[in-house]
Amino acid sequence: MERHQAPLLLAAVAAGALLGLLLPQSAGLAPAITPLLGLVLLATFLAVPFRRLAEALRDWRLLALLGGVNFVLIPVLVWALTRFVAHDPAVLLGAALVLLTPCIDYVIVFTRLAGGAADRLLAAAPLLLVGQAVLLPVLLPLVTGRRIGIEPAPFLEALLLLIVLPLVVAAALQAAAVRWRPARAAGEGLGAAMVPLMMATLIVVVASQLAAIGDALARLLPAALLFGVFAVLATALTALVARTARLDAPRGRALVLSAVTRNSLVVLPLALALPEPLVPLVVVTQTVVELAALALLVRLLPLALPTPRA
Repeated sequence: MERHQAPLLLAAVAAGALLGLLLPQSAGLAPAITPLLGLVLLATFLAVPFRRLAEALRDWRLLALLGGVNFVLIPVLVWALTRFVAHDPAVLLGAALVLLTPCIDYVIVFTRLAGGAADRLLAAAPLLLVGQAVLLPVLLPLVTGRRIGIEPAPFLEALLLLIVLPLVVAAALQAAAVRWRPARAAGEGLGAAMVPLMMATLIVVVASQLAAIGDALARLLPAALLFGVFAVLATALTALVARTARLDAPRGRALVLSAVTRNSLVVLPLALALPEPLVPLVVVTQTVVELAALALLVRLLPLALPTPRA
């Protein structure tokens, strides 16, 4: 299932759309997004050995490049691209909100599928989340041209529930699995459930938002085009950065995927808390476009950034 993850996740999006059409009351599923995403991250963290985290955190070069790409290069690109939707404040806000926040969850899985340094991204995940929590209130007004009040509480909640708690539980399970068979079985079960959990998360996200998407389709189409162009340009620019920095293939692929993959599922609760109802729909649109892009990148990145032959 992991090898065919992208098509399965797109199928989950279709299933969520069908559920939203058949059951209008599915909008009430939104509160299930956070616990489902927490389980996805727990399964993600279990897949990478914690013994290698110390080594990954010592990779200051990659960490610096991740910070520079995600918090300098990408914001400049986002500012340039969002000029095309600046006439629609809600679309502009939604696009800026999701594109300015680097992914810290399923990017690790797709990086592993593409032969990238998934352990490096796992080590960088807490740093990327803290960085976006600090910088988003600064970057959003610069991109949107207006002051927007962003409460820190949703990001602190995301840090505790979606990073700290899954990390602690995953580390405890890995440590206990050495001698305790139930812990080993629990870890293996969660690992096998990774793709079904991600599919369930996407089904809930799409089903809970579909009714509103239909009413705003004309306004969402420019956003979908913007997200597609972003994926192409972010890939090209970051691949150039990786080559210029002379990163090896696994770290280069990790850098590219970190730039392309955005934090849509984690910022969705924040988008839902905003007074403009179109903003979360823009975030969901980005998720769908991004999954299609990732399905291609997992196959194309090993060709664009190949591992040198011995």
